[in-house]
Amino acid sequence: MLKRHRIQFPPENSTRLAQSEVIFHLVENDKRHQLRFHDYDELYKRPGLYEQVFYERLQCNSPVKVAEILEDTLTANAEDMFGLRVLDLGAGNGIMGEELKKHGVSRLVGADIIPEARDAAWRDRPSVYDDYVVADFSDLTGAQREELESWRFNALTVVAALGFADIPVEAFVPAMNLVEDRGWVAFNIKETFLQESDDSGFSSFIRKLIFSEYLEVHHLERYRHRLSMEGEPLYYYAMVARKMKDVPDSLD
Repeated sequence: MLKRHRIQFPPENSTRLAQSEVIFHLVENDKRHQLRFHDYDELYKRPGLYEQVFYERLQCNSPVKVAEILEDTLTANAEDMFGLRVLDLGAGNGIMGEELKKHGVSRLVGADIIPEARDAAWRDRPSVYDDYVVADFSDLTGAQREELESWRFNALTVVAALGFADIPVEAFVPAMNLVEDRGWVAFNIKETFLQESDDSGFSSFIRKLIFSEYLEVHHLERYRHRLSMEGEPLYYYAMVARKMKDVPDSLD
């Protein structure tokens, strides 16, 4: 039984803040700590805290949704989940990996940039990953790249991590290029990243990628990712596509 944490959402309106900057309060030993939603190192140190905030209070649905549409897409293409060798990028403490295992994935490697994520995954879900790599995918060493290539990945999943400082384009592209040609890429993104009014570098890259020769999109669906702290729905897009060939660092 995981420890229950005393969580307080502040009364002030947080809609003006970026998702990564939203804060909540954690009461421990009668002391109140202020944490940001993306203070992952602090969240992962406390068993059950991440799940309690995002999956209980804010009803996050993304791992379930992305795993479901990945399996549906494979079924429609006469393939199955058991044949996948998946790199789960931005794996955190293994929630997405756990969903993939429920759907029958046989080979699964987690990856994250902070050791606290790996430690939490081994602590909370020790049977999910075959291996877990702590690395900055925008600056992989030769040894890290060789180790990752040895898995011969034919699928990549990235859930609730793209477009923020967590996984920028410079890390996403090398991860995609570790996937064999005609392998699968499944990820989710904020709905604003597909709107032309969003002129951020990541948004521009994603829109170009979707219509490029490098991906063959099989499924694109808008859905409710989770609730905001105020109880408003936050919408994302979930996508499953074939990676047709290696993606260059920039798309013209």
